[in-house]
Amino acid sequence: MATEDRTAVFDAVVAAADYPVLLVTVQAAGRRAGCLVGFATQVSIEPRRFLVGLSKKNYTYRVAQHADRLAVHLLGSEQLSLARLFGGETGDDIDKFVHCDWRPGPGGIPVLSTVPSWFVARIRDRYDLGDHVGMLLEPEDAAVLRPAAETLHYHSVADLVAGHTV
Repeated sequence: MATEDRTAVFDAVVAAADYPVLLVTVQAAGRRAGCLVGFATQVSIEPRRFLVGLSKKNYTYRVAQHADRLAVHLLGSEQLSLARLFGGETGDDIDKFVHCDWRPGPGGIPVLSTVPSWFVARIRDRYDLGDHVGMLLEPEDAAVLRPAAETLHYHSVADLVAGHTV
């Protein structure tokens, strides 16, 4: 099988998994940022650990390089506009937080007020994963604000053009 065929088949398998859409926020050095993340998973049960991949191209990654924690938010299926804001715009151009409801969470990190649930975690380590950096997280605080009837999944944002392309 040709490389481009293998790539297309791999992409189809991953798309079929239809992962939940997660949104990460961060604050460091007087700057705040946030973005959608396509790569995230729990990687340990005891101790609790979660891995989030941040694209080296985006503003959120640059802020996170100086941060000691991240907030990870689960989006409800009705929050496509929030996903488009954080996935289709770049913090280089706009302050995304002016366009949504949030409050300072643990350590001053922005926590979105309208999401079904979130957790804040200390960054334990960073791993170069290619075009992304994996942030190994240790949860510190969490909240379930409301039960999500359904979470927002990849198929709902698959057509989204990333806010930062360079």
